[in-house]
This record gives sequence, C-alpha cells and structure tokens, in this order.
Amino acid sequence: MSKFVAGSSANSKAAPKTTWRVVDIVVASVLAVAVGVIFWLWSAGYGIIAAVTVAFPPAAALYGGGWLIAGVLGALVIRKPGAALYCELVAAIVEGLLGTHFGFTVLLSGLVQGLGAEAVFALFRYRRFTLPVALLAGALSGVALGLNDSLVYNVAWALGWKLVYIVLAAVSGAVIAGLLSWLAVRGLARTGALANLPSRGAAAEPLV
Repeated sequence: MSKFVAGSSANSKAAPKTTWRVVDIVVASVLAVAVGVIFWLWSAGYGIIAAVTVAFPPAAALYGGGWLIAGVLGALVIRKPGAALYCELVAAIVEGLLGTHFGFTVLLSGLVQGLGAEAVFALFRYRRFTLPVALLAGALSGVALGLNDSLVYNVAWALGWKLVYIVLAAVSGAVIAGLLSWLAVRGLARTGALANLPSRGAAAEPLV
C-alpha cells in the first residue's frame, strides 16, 4: 500500500512537467505570433538572398535558419511536449495570413520543421535543454526544411545540389535557430520574464 501511495505521489509531482497550463498556452501563443511576424519579414528579404545566390542557389539555404526559430525557441521556453511543433506551426500560420510569396505552402513547411525540432526534444524526453540539444534541434529542423524544399520548390535541381542545400540548411538551423534561441532564453531568464515558466532558471543552467 505504501509503495502504491508513494508511486501515486511521484506521478502527481511529475505530471505538471508535461501537462500544459494556461500560462504555457498563452506564452507559447504570444511567442509564436511574434515570431510569425519575424517569419513574414524574413520572407520579404528572401528575394535579395535569391539574387545574391543566383550563381549557386543551394547557398540560399544558409538563410533558412530564420524560419526555424519558433520551434526551437518555443521548446526551450515552454519545455513541454508539443511546444516546438505548436510554436513553429502557429508562426507559419501567422506568416501565411500576413501574406508571403510562398503562399500557404508555409503551413507544410511549419509542420515538418516543427516536427524536426520536436523529435530532438522528445529524444531527450523533454528533460535536457542544453546548448548541444538546442543546436541538434535546430539542425534537424534544418534538415526537415531542406528535405521539404527539395520536394516542393527545388524539384528540378540535381541530387548534388539538393544534398548541399540540406546540409547548409542544417548548419543554418543549428546556428540561427539553435544557438541564437538558446542565448535568447538565457537572456530572458536573467530579466525575470520567464519567472512563471520551467525555463526560469535557464540563465544558471550548465552549457552542456
């Protein structure tokens, strides 16, 4: 009997770690909408990138990390199952509603990119939010972006170009979405803005 009670008590204490609260939903939604506006602005600048990389189009993948921020940042802040997917998808919806030359294909992009980041945090059972994990989440989200773009936008490219595009997208995801999001969360934690969230102690967490 005592073992049963102890087990029930332990489970009840663990539940809040994975169960979304109202504050989690509100913060994730506000965060996703804000990043969705950034996505929209990022899309507006893609024309310049396309012109600069016209000699070697796969290099444009280095710009792709900007579209991966929502998933990694959302997961690092909320630290609950589904946060990466939710934030990336909502941000993509906002981008689509604001209007972009990519049209509503951004919804598919948001879905696969969010799943890429989500998979990494799930792999670590939503218990590790260190820099290596953030970098890996950004990189896998970048791989998802590269694969999606190769199937939707860059269909006519040679296989070699597609592979280079995927690799560069992973690098961009690791640096822009992974590193910058991790640094942003540590900075926010220092200001006290994350006081009601599991990430409130991010600034004092170890690097690895």
